[in-house]
Amino acid sequence: MNLASWRKMMSAESLPPIFDGHNDTVLSMLNHGRSFFERGTPEMDKHVGGMGGHLDLPRAKEGNFAGGFFAVYVPNDPQADGMMSTAYAQNFALTALGMLMKTAEDSDGEVQVVRTAAEIEQCIADGKLAMLLHLEGAEPLDADGRALEVFYAAGVRSLGITHSRPNIFGHGVDKPFPHSPDTGPGLTDAGKELVRQCNELGIVIDLSHLNEKGFWDVAELSEHPLVATHSNVHTLSQHPRNLTDEQLDAIRDSNGIVGLNFAVSFLREDGARDADTPIETMVRHIEYLADTVGIDRVALGSDFDGTIVPREIGDASGLPKLLQALKDRGYDDEHIEKIAWRNWVRVLRATWGE
Repeated sequence: MNLASWRKMMSAESLPPIFDGHNDTVLSMLNHGRSFFERGTPEMDKHVGGMGGHLDLPRAKEGNFAGGFFAVYVPNDPQADGMMSTAYAQNFALTALGMLMKTAEDSDGEVQVVRTAAEIEQCIADGKLAMLLHLEGAEPLDADGRALEVFYAAGVRSLGITHSRPNIFGHGVDKPFPHSPDTGPGLTDAGKELVRQCNELGIVIDLSHLNEKGFWDVAELSEHPLVATHSNVHTLSQHPRNLTDEQLDAIRDSNGIVGLNFAVSFLREDGARDADTPIETMVRHIEYLADTVGIDRVALGSDFDGTIVPREIGDASGLPKLLQALKDRGYDDEHIEKIAWRNWVRVLRATWGE
């Protein structure tokens, strides 16, 4: 082994495991028939959504990716004229959740669906990949709350009320860069009831795609910490998906959390979809978040398999480069470990109660 390889190995081994706030890997698997157990090739990784994707078990191991929120997003119904039907959304969501569960079942114990903070901690200790089931958009749910009970029983522990499109519960951010997150009306009556039901069950409410008025509705209604699984700083990048200082203050005051989104268009000042975005730009957002919400409320939410990420990161195998950049910037081991995974466990335990 040469000196450069030895240094790289020692650097990765000295960095903590990473629990991540968001990926779209199951959608990539469904769309392209790729296996979570096979490493995607560089040739397949040139484009977002390519068959190689950003995340699979081999690259998770290479990058010390210990688990995260595995999102189930329902694509638009090509047969629908207007808002998608609940039946269509439920069918797709059940298919995607079934694939995630089957992935864990077929992993020979290397992957586990987790329902408690203690299970996440145990998976990290045992070297298993912890898979948290998340609905990205509430289209699979009915206004009466019956379906959510079923999804909860199946293991869903996190929910984003909207994606970019409106649904019967609220309105997502649907404007291009540059814009504020104030893009429409707030939650409907059904959306407000959904917040109450999530609080009762102990389900994380993800604010990342919700517009600003919806954000403030959740902030007023929810008894739990405010969570944005994959969002950045609006002051640094005027993307409407990013959070204003006022929103960050509310997250801080609730003892919530923000997961840094790796999407280059959410990181860059010019909003460009340019993979040649330096890791330093990511560090800049992390530093702003740490200064605004506090180091205990900053995490990672990569958006792997759903966006263009900085070329220096590339995919899940490149995650240690970000932690090393923080270390080089002067962050100590305790703070890096908090950002890498401990802050997620804290806020999940506060929400789930176990």
